[in-house]
Amino acid sequence: MKELSLDVLFIIVSSVLTAIGINMFTAPNDIAPGGFTGIATILNYLYGLPIGAVIFIMNVPFVIWAIMEIGYKLVLKTFFSVLTSSLLTDLLAPFITPYKGDMILVSISAGVILGVGFALVFTREATSGGTDLIAKLLNNRIKFISMGKLLLAIDCLVVVIAAFVYKNIENALYACITVFVCSKIIDSMLMGTDIGNGKLFFIMSEKNDVIAQRIISELDRGVTFLDSMGAYTMKEGKTILCAVRKYQIHKMHRIIKETDKKAFIIATDANEIMGESFKPHFSDDKTLKDIIEKVKGK
Repeated sequence: MKELSLDVLFIIVSSVLTAIGINMFTAPNDIAPGGFTGIATILNYLYGLPIGAVIFIMNVPFVIWAIMEIGYKLVLKTFFSVLTSSLLTDLLAPFITPYKGDMILVSISAGVILGVGFALVFTREATSGGTDLIAKLLNNRIKFISMGKLLLAIDCLVVVIAAFVYKNIENALYACITVFVCSKIIDSMLMGTDIGNGKLFFIMSEKNDVIAQRIISELDRGVTFLDSMGAYTMKEGKTILCAVRKYQIHKMHRIIKETDKKAFIIATDANEIMGESFKPHFSDDKTLKDIIEKVKGK
């Protein structure tokens, strides 16, 4: 019940922030900040369609796809997030006074508010729907393209379309500022200021095998067993070593607590983690000279 209450609270707060960001800053100033929100903003400008309703309608087929691809339990929070956000965006619109001032302030403020709103949803292991959900679904099939790059490509396409619709390149540039600030806020809240940092866990438990399997299946993280021995008991055992992103810390604690409440845990900051799904290794690209030498050798 505590977890469910936090899910509902975070999603509602996120939806309110999203409604404020759209109705106060982006829509009144003709800024289409990428994704389904940007598309809905463009359609609102052209035909006067309600932004929230358009966002919800566009999300429906992808939510259905996600249910078939991922499972309804994992998509339930995302659907609730989409529904709440869409409703509040339209319901709160008459009560939110649009801000029409300096466009730099508009784009930065929108990026901060939307970024905080989206990050709150992500911390509860859900998405805001739209391009986030599409990117996750495509990422399950196209492993060699990162989720971030997919999102960036879709957002850029929407911004370019908006430039033609509004016939104003400046609005498209302001939208880029909003998208950039929004992404930085999300990264800072979820992972810290460096994408290569996180938390390093050492876990000692009599149920290490179960904990390790849950980490692999539920967090999609690699686990290493270290040989260890208790100095007091002189009993040999295994210690789990696992690195996770900051937004996965709460779920890691939950997995351990549900499996073994007596587990001994050491969690420490990891300032730099290099490898798969963290910061990439130093580039090992071959120079042009190396390539020429290789061709000559053949």
